[in-house]
Amino acid sequence: MSGTSDQIKGRVKEAVGDLTDNQKLKNQGKIDQSTGKVKKAVENVIDKANKAIKDAKR
Repeated sequence: MSGTSDQIKGRVKEAVGDLTDNQKLKNQGKIDQSTGKVKKAVENVIDKANKAIKDAKR
């Protein structure tokens, strides 16, 4: 799953947890959002590294 989809899933979980007063679900949503942010950051680093490698080969 990509970072963006994890963030969206987390937002939904957090909102449902808030509506249902389910603290565990809210916490899971926050964790999913954080995981998504980290994944997105890693994806960006990998993309930049790949671009740098391609540029260096030219």
